[in-house]
Amino acid sequence: MDKTQFETHNLFGQGAPNDRFAQFFTGRSFLNPLTNMSAVELFAGNVTFEPGCRNNWHIHHATKGGGQVLLCIAGEGWYQQWGQPAQKLTPGSVISIPPEVKHWHGAAAQTWFSHVAIEVPGENTQTEWLERVSDEDYQALS
Repeated sequence: MDKTQFETHNLFGQGAPNDRFAQFFTGRSFLNPLTNMSAVELFAGNVTFEPGCRNNWHIHHATKGGGQVLLCIAGEGWYQQWGQPAQKLTPGSVISIPPEVKHWHGAAAQTWFSHVAIEVPGENTQTEWLERVSDEDYQALS
């Protein structure tokens, strides 16, 4: 899917370059916040990944509650939990990520990808960013 086709399916829009978190991504990502944290506890944002872009391995920590939900909107991508095979993501895929689970997600190599990331409210929540997904491991995905 080229960028023009992708944009017609990316319901919530690309948003601005995700510069705040760029150090935790291989490739470029964009963020369009959908909720206002000063108005509600729940953060939801549309994250758009250019082809081949993925975030580092990371863990959403929480002492109670927490975790993340991904609602896949457009394009194709990947999700992987540590020690498990990667899962292909397509529009309509829903991924529930419990707290304390090491994982990564991002676009497939040849297409743009977008998902709404919902941060599940909890106590003492924080994201621990870890190592990059190696090019070798990423390129082995089909």
